[in-house]
Amino acid sequence: MTTTAPLLPALTARVRAQAHARTAACPCGAATLADRPDATVVRHGEVVAKAHAPGTDAAALAHRLAFTARLPGVLLPPLTPTPAALRGRLVTCWPYGAPVDPDDPDAAPWEAAGALLARLHRTPAPAALPPMRGPAKAAAALTRLRRSAPRHPDAAPVLRAWAALPGWARGEDAMPDTGIPCHGDFHLGQLVRHPTAGGPWLLIDIDDLGRGIPAWDLARPAAWYACGLLPPEEWTRFLAAYRAAGGPAVPPDGDPWPALDVPARALTAQTAARALAKAVAAGRPLDEVERRLVDACARMPSVAPGDPRRSSEE
Repeated sequence: MTTTAPLLPALTARVRAQAHARTAACPCGAATLADRPDATVVRHGEVVAKAHAPGTDAAALAHRLAFTARLPGVLLPPLTPTPAALRGRLVTCWPYGAPVDPDDPDAAPWEAAGALLARLHRTPAPAALPPMRGPAKAAAALTRLRRSAPRHPDAAPVLRAWAALPGWARGEDAMPDTGIPCHGDFHLGQLVRHPTAGGPWLLIDIDDLGRGIPAWDLARPAAWYACGLLPPEEWTRFLAAYRAAGGPAVPPDGDPWPALDVPARALTAQTAARALAKAVAAGRPLDEVERRLVDACARMPSVAPGDPRRSSEE
């Protein structure tokens, strides 16, 4: 399901006007970068406009934007200080940044990612910053699975793994307020270079940004490592860079898994639920990556906190 017809042309016109207001030398290259129910993103030249999800809280988004503008070396700074309304949606504008090349995994900027997250986590969060939305987003994925494929044989281990998590990780109880700002949905797709020609890596996508448990931001790479989908050397590069930059989510040395265990299990269940729901909707079997995620959920009850890769090899 894509956005309603009136929004996309209006958003395209908005980003064009923003781009032309910034420079008379606009190359006028235009593209739709994403068109999903939860976000529509269009680019014109060096400017990107994003229509946020329907029902986005305007005050919460404004607080996230204000915090983002305070960390220009960590988060891509917005071009506009407050969201604007357009066709019933909230819209923000941003400079264009070059994303990570998905076809060149060896060039993945794991060290930059670890250092950026550490710098984010070391920044005091203002009291007005809303809670991080990671658990709520994970809960939405499990709700979708229950609605779309509750009797699928692979749904049971995913739902059991989810049910075993503490309430805060499932979005049912309040998350402990650490006073630490968290990205809330970190993966390599949330990194861009700006300026695009050799500029530094920066974090993007602030919809889930907020106060919370910083280990959540390390949890997706941790989950992929635990499932055998991220090579140990890449996980080590990421974790070492985070620790070297003083990140508080894990101890500075020793076993990080007591801190990572619950968030990594939650992200595994979330990713497996999304994968299974998509496979069912498409009427196809799980692919190899999706099967590994579901199998990891099935193993969770027998795996105690600790490095899951080491435990599986003993």
